[in-house]
Amino acid sequence: MLKRFRVVLSPLLILGFSATLLAQEGKDVYSPHVPGSYWVYEDQDGNELTRSAVEKKEIEGEMYSSFNYEPTMEDWINYDYHIHPNFYKVGEEKITFLVGDEAQKAVKARLNKEMADFRTILRLMMEGFDLLYEIEAETEDSFDVLPTSVTFNEAWEAIQLKAKVTMRSDPPQDPEEIILEFTIVETGKVLGTEDVETPAGTFENCLKIEYQTETKVEASPPDQDLTPNPPGESVTTLWVAPNVGIVKFHQKAEDIVLKTIPPPPHPLFKASTTVKTLELKRYEIK
Repeated sequence: MLKRFRVVLSPLLILGFSATLLAQEGKDVYSPHVPGSYWVYEDQDGNELTRSAVEKKEIEGEMYSSFNYEPTMEDWINYDYHIHPNFYKVGEEKITFLVGDEAQKAVKARLNKEMADFRTILRLMMEGFDLLYEIEAETEDSFDVLPTSVTFNEAWEAIQLKAKVTMRSDPPQDPEEIILEFTIVETGKVLGTEDVETPAGTFENCLKIEYQTETKVEASPPDQDLTPNPPGESVTTLWVAPNVGIVKFHQKAEDIVLKTIPPPPHPLFKASTTVKTLELKRYEIK
């Protein structure tokens, strides 16, 4: 009986110790930021992204660690706040990325691409018809990457994003205007630890962090023919190694607008799911 009790108790003690250890070390060990450090990542197409730690910067009275990137961002649809922050802070309770302006540009770029595809299909199928649209986006300033006191499988709200798409037909139809308002809430969860193999080597005891979105949409007028399925969900996974930082990134993201209001069937078009990956190729920590 005592032996069985020890077998049951041991994993619980290990899990509890892990959570306590992360609380003590997590403030700095998972986010090295000494200027001169750099990380080179390779994506699914063989393209490289270099992140370099530079001097801290004061923003609105608070000090933030800083990153520079090469190549610089030219198309905001390629920006992802999980991997591209320019400023971040290791606080008493959490690690946060400062992403507000950049995330807002990325949301608008993503929706603009989807609306452009939607417009193209409608124009091909309906001669003399055009779709005019406007896009607005609003995002929180901070993306909460990780609590400094980690409990496995306990979720936290990482960021909330809102977007508004206003559509008008040309020539005008009834209704004259359709508005879609999206609210995207992303939650994070540390699933546990894993050993991760990358081109830069194998990293042991990496935190495996999963971020998942839940998207809600409201339409005006409310009687629009929208898909009943939740639109535009994404699942993003980060593997973060002690004393190194992010060593692997994986993301599957669905279309948002095109899952909400699918256009008529057309051989040149279908709603898509985008898969992105990044793996650490080489690095140096000062």
